[in-house]
Amino acid sequence: MSMKKILSAIALSLSITIASPFIQPVKAETKAPNIVGKSALVMDIDTGEIIYSKNADDKMYPASITKLLTGVVLADNAQKSDEIKFTSDAKKQPEYSLDINIAKGKIQVGDSMTASDAMKTLLLYSANDWAYAIADTIGGNSQNFAKMMNDEAKKIGMTNSNFVTPNGLHDDNHYTTAYDLSLLSKAAYDNPWVRETMSLAKDRVQTKNNIIALIDNRNKNLGIDGCIGGKTGYTEKAGRSLVGIYERNGRHLAGVVLKSEYDQQDTQVFKDMKAIIDYAYSADKVVTYSKDTVVAKIPVKYKSFRFFGEEKTLEVPVLVKEDITQYENDINKNDTKIDVKEGTLNPWKLKFGSNIATLTVKERNSEKTYDAYCNQSFSELTKANIIGYISIILGAVVAILIVATIVLLIKKNLRRRKRYY
Repeated sequence: MSMKKILSAIALSLSITIASPFIQPVKAETKAPNIVGKSALVMDIDTGEIIYSKNADDKMYPASITKLLTGVVLADNAQKSDEIKFTSDAKKQPEYSLDINIAKGKIQVGDSMTASDAMKTLLLYSANDWAYAIADTIGGNSQNFAKMMNDEAKKIGMTNSNFVTPNGLHDDNHYTTAYDLSLLSKAAYDNPWVRETMSLAKDRVQTKNNIIALIDNRNKNLGIDGCIGGKTGYTEKAGRSLVGIYERNGRHLAGVVLKSEYDQQDTQVFKDMKAIIDYAYSADKVVTYSKDTVVAKIPVKYKSFRFFGEEKTLEVPVLVKEDITQYENDINKNDTKIDVKEGTLNPWKLKFGSNIATLTVKERNSEKTYDAYCNQSFSELTKANIIGYISIILGAVVAILIVATIVLLIKKNLRRRKRYY
């Protein structure tokens, strides 16, 4: 897909106009994968750049990926040694629950475990019951905790999400987007407690009443090809979903796949994730503007005779001296904006190649600033006003001739008068 119109939505300071036409982008050699998941995104955690996108702003249901947000709220409001109490609402939760599937109903209301172990049951085993235990302990009840979740989501920047339950069991009003979950993935990675927990392949948890459970991480990609964390999810309406966080050669990426298939071996969503992550690590940026290409025009007001005369506007073209590049995807194509801010600019002192402005390319979650250089000199002012200057000169010549003629006539008239006297 061409990125010829990648900068069509432009927010400019000082009413800067962007030069056109755009150059034809250089295509990346690696082709974006066609995955089963209905919505997906890969973001560079370190830079915020979006590398891959598929329907990433579509409304989706997060299922148990919700527990990443529950974990972030827990980490913000508790210490690892704090006690998380098992409540009646936790006891009511369906499988997969630690009480139902592992403890076989032996965990009683009022029992507890450390917040550290509760975080493990949440992010490794994806325990529906202990998500509610966390919510009731931290928020007083699940409704208050949902407000804490939504407040945290807004702080993260998840503007197209709403959370109702701490475990992600289906509710029509409990929704998100792949893009929003990429922001949550970064927040989870940035939190040391959450990051270290979701990186565990397996562990042992224990309640205060000595109910012990050995739990495995359900993220089948963990530890493979650089996967250092993530969270799985599934409900019938949400489909099979996955968040994966990767590190290769010091570069950190977050991938999101939503509404993939829950096939017989439960492998498709993990294949989807591998496909988009492998693509993202190999993808090259495309050139949206080549170096020495005019990118924008700055409107500069001036008077045709410098200090007086008709006020006019000169469109001063500016260029950059390095390629402007981006990853090729629909979000970058539609959302990228350019801001141009001029420095002190005297139109009568314009000089080719002088640095007269800064140009900032703003993507949804990242930006880069370039020096912008003048591609015009003050001689353009002369060219733009040459007719006016010629008119003034001709007018002055005509005026001189008229004055000279009048003077001659006056002298001639005076000589005639002298003769009469």
